[in-house]
Amino acid sequence: MAEKQQTLKKAVTISGTGLHTGAYVNLTLNPAPENFGFRFRRIDLDGQPEIKADIDFVVDTSRGTTLEANGARVNTVEHTLAALTGLGIDNCLIEVDGPETPIQDGSAKAFATAIMEAGIQTQGADRKYYEIKTNINYSYPEKSVEMVAVPAESYEISVLIDFETKVLGNQSARMRHIEDFPEQIAPCRTFVFLHELEYLLQNDLIKGGDLNNAIVFVNRLISQDELDRLAKLFDKPSVSVKEEGILNNLDLYFPNEPARHKLLDVVGDLSLLGVRLKGHIIAHRPGHHTNVEFARQIRKQMQEEKHTPAVPPIDVNQEPVYDINAIQRILPHRPPFLLIDKILDIGKDYVVGLKNVTMNEPFFVGHFPGEPVMPGVLQVEAMAQAGGILALSQVPDPENYTTYFLKIDKVRFRQKVVPGDTLVFRLKMLSPIRRGIVHMEGSAMVGSKVVMEAEMMAQIVKTNL
Repeated sequence: MAEKQQTLKKAVTISGTGLHTGAYVNLTLNPAPENFGFRFRRIDLDGQPEIKADIDFVVDTSRGTTLEANGARVNTVEHTLAALTGLGIDNCLIEVDGPETPIQDGSAKAFATAIMEAGIQTQGADRKYYEIKTNINYSYPEKSVEMVAVPAESYEISVLIDFETKVLGNQSARMRHIEDFPEQIAPCRTFVFLHELEYLLQNDLIKGGDLNNAIVFVNRLISQDELDRLAKLFDKPSVSVKEEGILNNLDLYFPNEPARHKLLDVVGDLSLLGVRLKGHIIAHRPGHHTNVEFARQIRKQMQEEKHTPAVPPIDVNQEPVYDINAIQRILPHRPPFLLIDKILDIGKDYVVGLKNVTMNEPFFVGHFPGEPVMPGVLQVEAMAQAGGILALSQVPDPENYTTYFLKIDKVRFRQKVVPGDTLVFRLKMLSPIRRGIVHMEGSAMVGSKVVMEAEMMAQIVKTNL
């Protein structure tokens, strides 16, 4: 049964100071109709312009995620969007009477609490999902950022951070189910290093910041004079450094609260895709800039799939063109290294082959016997054998020829293959055969999911008689 979209039962308002602008703002979360998505409305500006929460309208990610459209701008939207997504809201009109959302305590807790107080209303339309079918990769080497989306049954996120400092080194956090967001992720506050805080203060960049809305890590020796100056600056009786290497302005909710906050930001920034995800997001050293660029990479994949014709279905139980006996008359391979069971279809420039993966395969004895996975190299070999049949179909006496593969390129493994899977290989020629050279590309599928892709080049050689 399809999940239904949700909105709020009634409007609810959160008020406070914006972190960077220092402006006191009121933000109201309103119910919205089906398929509305998330939109911000600047009610303090003439015409009350609206800004769709979409990656196409991101204009700045330097100190948070900023959206701009129709002559209006809203700063630091990620915590609000994360709370809406984490609480299962699909449609919401977000009215704000200033240029920025209120920072509150630097987390999404206030927004999540407000949503729960307002209540959640189920709507009639089906919820929109984008299912990650193949791995989507993004990297930003300059910042050592790596992000990947892999197929999964639900929305999972794993985050790893490494600031290469003694006080805040390696940390990780994982959200296995979006239902964990309200308690495990929403309360986690943003963090900053003391030297960054001082720079921001000196340049008047966090006018609304105080020691109540950020965890402050101290990664250098600091004198009492400096501590006294910070206490005066933030109107605190005193400031000191705790054993954990943070200022005594607050206590950590979780030992890995910084990593959890980075995960919170990933939830908020990826909500700018406008659909919910089914997949596992793995992020190493993410930030707002890379989150948004990664979202653009996912959007690009979504658009490519939308404009790619669906692969025609294949009946794996149909009468094969070549059964195992016919295959053995064409290929020189024999068990246990004959890895194709059937040829389901073949034409002048394409072939469809099948491999039933059973628990009795000899390689499962030693390849992760506790959790058997078909080796990727054998998936490539099975595809090559199907390609060999396509190549040999081009000569009148295939039993007198064999194929030797010259190059295998652009191999990508998208999903693991396990006992019980039925692998279907589809290969097509990329160019006509010249001087016995065959250039093919292929994909391996289990059901409707692509599990492996590759390009192959082979040479047809006459067997010595």
